Amino acid sequence: MENIKAIIFDFGGVILDLDFKKLNRSFAELGVTNFEEMYSQKKADPLFERLEEGKITEAEFYDAFRRTVGINLTDDQIKNGWNTLLVAYREKALNTLAVLKNKYRLYMLSNTNSIHLAAFRKIYQDQVGKGSLADHFDKIYYSHEMGYRKPGKEIYEHVLRENNLSPAETLFIDDSLQNINTASALGLQTIHLKEGMGIEDLNL
Repeated sequence: MENIKAIIFDFGGVILDLDFKKLNRSFAELGVTNFEEMYSQKKADPLFERLEEGKITEAEFYDAFRRTVGINLTDDQIKNGWNTLLVAYREKALNTLAVLKNKYRLYMLSNTNSIHLAAFRKIYQDQVGKGSLADHFDKIYYSHEMGYRKPGKEIYEHVLRENNLSPAETLFIDDSLQNINTASALGLQTIHLKEGMGIEDLNL
């Protein structure tokens, strides 16, 4: 890595711990035994893609989910199950961001949705108790507010263009290889954060 001026971070699995096994168990307990086929780290059913692109409302998502699984779950049952994916912020990651902000322009780019946004904002307040996640970055980008999601190239191009970032001088960090591949194809420097690694382990 050379001549880095800006870093774009993924969120889930990088700054916030996720638990896909707990997510699957939660829906299995509700009778949805094939949830992993609908949503995982590597792929998402079109229903979840539309939610993460902001193309359907929360109410539309809940109705479509009920139809898809064929179980008459309440909105709260679906919401609470969906939110079990979110665990806690990585304190070492937050501390590392505070240091890196003195050296680089920092951005966050997350595939997420309005349901999770409300949940992880509350987790931040409960865990940190002051300020907000936005304090750690020059700007945060959420897929559901932008209308497209990773690994599509449009979302990367939007962030680069809006902030006048040179791809060659920008580092992208993500725990999903498909997202890394798009960033690399666009000329960004990349780090694939593999399981067990933290941004505090990187020489940035």
